Amino acid sequence: MIALFAAAAASVAFSPPDFSSRLPPIVREPQITYVDRTGATLGVRGGQFAPPVDVARLPAYVPAAFVSIEDRRFYEHSGFDPVGMARAVVSDLAKGKAREGASTITQQLARNLYLNNSKTLERKADELVIAIKLEQTYSKKQLLALYLSRTNFGSGAYGLEAAAQRYFNKPAAKLTIREAAMLAAVMKSPTNYDPANFPDRNAERTKLVLDAMVDTGAIGAADRDKALTQTPKVWKTAPTAPAQYFIDWLDGQTRAAVGPLKQDLVVETTLDLPSEIAAGEAIVAGTTKYAKQGVSQAALVSLDGSGRVRALVGGVDYVKGPFNRAIDAHRQAGSAWKPFVYATAMDAGRTPDLIVVDEPVTINGWTPHNAEAEFMGQITLETALAHSVNTVAARLADEIGRDNVAATAHRMGITSQINTDPAMALGTSLVTPLEMAQAYDAFANGGYRINAYAIERIRTDTGKVLFAHKTELATQVLANPSEGEMQQMMRAVMARGTGTHASFPGHDFAGKTGTTSDYKDAWFCGFTGGITTVVWTGRDDAKPMQRIMGASAPSEIWRGYMQTAVKRLPNGPIPPGPPAPLPVVPTPVATPAPAAAPAATPASPA
Repeated sequence: MIALFAAAAASVAFSPPDFSSRLPPIVREPQITYVDRTGATLGVRGGQFAPPVDVARLPAYVPAAFVSIEDRRFYEHSGFDPVGMARAVVSDLAKGKAREGASTITQQLARNLYLNNSKTLERKADELVIAIKLEQTYSKKQLLALYLSRTNFGSGAYGLEAAAQRYFNKPAAKLTIREAAMLAAVMKSPTNYDPANFPDRNAERTKLVLDAMVDTGAIGAADRDKALTQTPKVWKTAPTAPAQYFIDWLDGQTRAAVGPLKQDLVVETTLDLPSEIAAGEAIVAGTTKYAKQGVSQAALVSLDGSGRVRALVGGVDYVKGPFNRAIDAHRQAGSAWKPFVYATAMDAGRTPDLIVVDEPVTINGWTPHNAEAEFMGQITLETALAHSVNTVAARLADEIGRDNVAATAHRMGITSQINTDPAMALGTSLVTPLEMAQAYDAFANGGYRINAYAIERIRTDTGKVLFAHKTELATQVLANPSEGEMQQMMRAVMARGTGTHASFPGHDFAGKTGTTSDYKDAWFCGFTGGITTVVWTGRDDAKPMQRIMGASAPSEIWRGYMQTAVKRLPNGPIPPGPPAPLPVVPTPVATPAPAAAPAATPASPA
């Protein structure tokens, strides 16, 4: 430390910098900030550093926590602190070893802005020179704002705002005294003191920060004592982590809409962050519970009746696997495909109460098998769908035409290619969870085709709108009575069929389970009025799971999410759709009365 101090002092004393020249400009790449439907921050893409923190909007104790522990003479020195450096020298002599410490906040900022972390005397000397120039160029308030926006808080969080969101799921302006001290404690070492991974180390350091805040008069002793009794919730993983799949999906759309990024932008999305968090938690809980049966991945998409994406999670852990299974994974739909078969049949004149027979069937050399060994014999179409009877669905698709089934699915929202071999009735086509949610939304919203979307507006940070979503005129793709009949049958799935595990009281639910014959994919697709949610579970390596069906892991994930979603998102009874057109009755044509018989001609006289 003595040698370091001497070298730095010598540099300043004998090689004074040219203070007439300006500092290089502070470079910050533009960023795109994504917010949910209420304005809550979901994440940022673009440059690493956010705009400088607005210190004036923070409680006074927040910046004071950093000043108290990092540089308590910040408002008195001119870039470096001789008193602090002398104190460090004395401490080093007493301990018999040198250390790097005694850097002021301005010196740390100089290092973050223009230098690197190399521990050389030359770098330290440059740091001092730049710190002095920074003090001459900017106000203390500006310097503190830059420092708080550039500091590494660990776990990928750069800047105070990012750290507050990462660890406490709140804006920096709402930090408590204890939380502010916890973040200031991270400054000793972001890799060793962050509160998520090293809570004990952080707690020990936090006490030192609080004591320093009392010493500097930032808070009173009573405030410190109260703060020490608190245990703030610290998120082990970022609460917005599930939303990063969603942001990745939108980032390309955003850049395509606005072109090269030249300024900070804000993207107002359709997502509901609390619902998104609930979706992520439900996926983790469901995959953890069924991990021993081979479930390792899941995806969830939730739309409102107009196609707004309210929740979208593309996997279990974004950090470990950022591949977006909700958007990019094409998997077999299994029995979740059957409603497209039945909707086509309803359009062709079948009804839910039509009697069919569950019995062996072979179509073009292919013989479908049911999940249950025993055949049910004579049943209604409603019962066949409720219990996901394969033989009935296969025969029904063959009767009404598989090309017609494919056309129905495409009309409702499936965009992938659909095969038309006999097994297509059981969901052998490859689709994404987003497509399935789009298509099922037509069952849920009264029969209207929607296109899922997630961006409401793109604006500059000053409010200039660069893009706004234009509402499309909805196209009716399911008419009554077919729409109402499908809702009736899919309610039966959840009331007494394969979907009972997903249901809970108090809501009008309908849906369908989906399981592939090889157990590689399992689905639950369900809805109430205003919310359509699709869940897929499986494995990235496409290996079979151990008898995981739509009625198990996917249903439990769906239920776990929907129990929160129905409290957060507008919903109600499933809308029945427009009334069926009245049958055209031919107008009777009036029949003319028969002409009167001519009077009898009297016989001529003889």
